[in-house]
Amino acid sequence: MSLPPGFTLLQVTPALDAGGVERTTVDVAAAVVAAGGRAIVASAGGRLEGELAEAGGELARLPVQSKNPFVAFANARALEALIARERVSIVHARSRAPAFPALKAARAAGVPFVATYAGVYSARSPLKRWYNGVMCRGDLVIANSAYTRAHLIAEHAVDPAKVVAIPRGIDLSAFDPAAVAPERVARLRREWGLDGRPALLLAGRLTRWKGQGLVLEALARLKDEGLHDLLVVFAGDDQGRTGYRAELERGIAAFGLDDRVRMVGHCTDMPAAYLAADLALAPSLRPEAFGRTAVEPQAMGRPVLAADHGGARETVLEGETGWLVAPGDPAAWAAALTEALGAGPPAWARMGEEGRARARALFSVEAMTRATLEAYEGLLAR
Repeated sequence: MSLPPGFTLLQVTPALDAGGVERTTVDVAAAVVAAGGRAIVASAGGRLEGELAEAGGELARLPVQSKNPFVAFANARALEALIARERVSIVHARSRAPAFPALKAARAAGVPFVATYAGVYSARSPLKRWYNGVMCRGDLVIANSAYTRAHLIAEHAVDPAKVVAIPRGIDLSAFDPAAVAPERVARLRREWGLDGRPALLLAGRLTRWKGQGLVLEALARLKDEGLHDLLVVFAGDDQGRTGYRAELERGIAAFGLDDRVRMVGHCTDMPAAYLAADLALAPSLRPEAFGRTAVEPQAMGRPVLAADHGGARETVLEGETGWLVAPGDPAAWAAALTEALGAGPPAWARMGEEGRARARALFSVEAMTRATLEAYEGLLAR
């Protein structure tokens, strides 16, 4: 598709490090350039700067991640000047802190403002609800799932007509079994000590709500029931949460799971990681707004056991591409693990193929960027 002549997009995002928001920022920038437009990203920068440049995007380095009101005021002035100088067509904010100066600058410049509501933000006070609501005060709101869309409409009384659900896309050129050399998989199997037992991978940073502790409780129940033939891998960094990591280590020791759980830290080759495993786990205690860790393994042909809430209800088909399990319930997870392991390799292969086909049809980067650019065009037409 092509964009209007002279189209320039300004995305405003806190940083360009690893994460779904940052990944999507770069993907949309690349799509805009490919469609004949310009793509500028106002950000503090990070490890994805090189990819942004390779895609033809431009970085405007600003401390937009700051919540300091004085810095935010200065950011608004800088963004307003940038909008005028570069003749920006649309401003798109991807996080709450940057959204305040971005909205102020867009309004001052008379430019349409878009925001992506990428998570189900907690709001325990009217002030926090007001803070979260900045993402809904523009001309168009993009929700990263139907679940997120329904939540923000109910939470902020937004006109449904200005909210569109566009699922986050994943890079299917990377998450493609045919693109992964066998040596990559073999290396991870050696490093992680996978020994032929069914391997289940829980990918995600070590934080309580991602559900690693829940999985340990379920594994303890299976041990008591005599089920020993499995190995669970926690792949994720603690990002400074050393207390939680220590708590997990104590739990592994207390439950006697040392021979059944591996904590391997951050993994830089997730496509190979999913191929090294037989099944994937996504046991988040809080609803995921979208949940890449339930979609990426399906793209790699691996069934998923996911918590039955949030975006997982849109990405995992019960009994067809995986299992949906009662959130936060160790007994339910123990039962689901027993069922999944009992299904065996033939069922895993069948479910994996179904999940792969569905991921390619619904959750590609191409589908996400195409829908986003169409939303831009529709907004400009209005």
